[in-house]
Amino acid sequence: MSAMDTVTPAVRPTKGGPPAPPAPAPAKRRRRRRPDQRRSSVAAWAAVGVIGLFGLLPVYWMLVTALSPDDRAFRFPPDLFPRAVTLEHFRAFAENEALFRYMLNSVVVASITAVLSVVVSAYMGYSFSKFRYRGRTSLMNFVLASQMFPQALLLITLYAVFSEFGLLNTYAALILSFTTFTMPLCVWMLKGIFDTVPDALLEAAAIDGASRWRTLHTIVAPLAAPGMVAAGLFAFVRGWNDFIFALTLADQDTQTLPPGLVNTYIGEFQTSWPALMAASLVVSLPVVIAFTFLQRYLVGGLTAGAVKS
Repeated sequence: MSAMDTVTPAVRPTKGGPPAPPAPAPAKRRRRRRPDQRRSSVAAWAAVGVIGLFGLLPVYWMLVTALSPDDRAFRFPPDLFPRAVTLEHFRAFAENEALFRYMLNSVVVASITAVLSVVVSAYMGYSFSKFRYRGRTSLMNFVLASQMFPQALLLITLYAVFSEFGLLNTYAALILSFTTFTMPLCVWMLKGIFDTVPDALLEAAAIDGASRWRTLHTIVAPLAAPGMVAAGLFAFVRGWNDFIFALTLADQDTQTLPPGLVNTYIGEFQTSWPALMAASLVVSLPVVIAFTFLQRYLVGGLTAGAVKS
C-alpha cells in the first residue's frame, strides 16, 4: 500500500468562494438520534400510562367496592385489593325489576333523543353551511348563545309548558327537554363537517339534474356519516346521564336510570354504596359497548370539521 493511498483527499476549493466543507457522516448522526428517539418514546408511553391509570382509577375503585362485602366497604385504610369477594350486590341488581324498567326507559329516551337531535341538526347545519339568506348569521349566533345559559334555568319553563299540554310524566317530555340542550352543539358540529364538503360536488350534482333534497340525502349525508354518528353518540350519552330533568319531569314509571339509582340506593339515613357501585358498573355497559363499536366513526366525525376544503 503506497503512502498516497493513505492520504485523505483534499477538499477542492470551489470557484469564486471558500472551500466546501467535508460531507457529514450520516451513520454517526443516526446513532446520535436513536437514543433521543428512545427517550422520547419511553416518555410518551409513560405519560400515556399515567393518564390511563388516572382515568381508570375510579372505575377500578367502583369494581373493588362492588365486590366487597358491606362490612369491609368502609374500612380505613381501605383495601386496594378486595380480600373477601362477593357477588351479592350484582345478584341483587339482577333481581330488582324496577332497575330494569329504569334501564329500558333510559334506552328508549336516549335513543330517540339521539335520532331526533341528529335529524334536526343535520338540516340546520346544512342550511347554515351551504345556503346564504337574510338572518342566517343572527340565527347561528342565537343557536350558539343558547349554550351559554345554565340548563337548569329552562327547567321551570319547560315544566310549565309540559304541564299545560299534558306531557308531564311521559317519554315526550324527557325527549323534548333533552333535545333542547343536545341540538345546539350537534348543529355546530355538523355545520363544521358540511363546510368540508366541496361546493363543486354540489354543483356537479345540480348539473346532473339532482335536486337539493336528493343531493343532501344521497351525496352529502353519506360523506357526513361519521360526523352524524359522533353527534348521535354525544346526544345519546347526554340523554343517558341526565339527572335533574328526568327527576323533575318524570314519575316512577318513566324515570331513567340516574334518578332511579338514587331513589333505590340512597336513603335519608343510609346509603348502600357497594350495591350502588355494582349497579353503576352494570348500567355503564351499554355506553361502553356503543363507544367500542362506533369509536372509529367517533374519531372521524370529531376531526372531519377541523380542516375546511
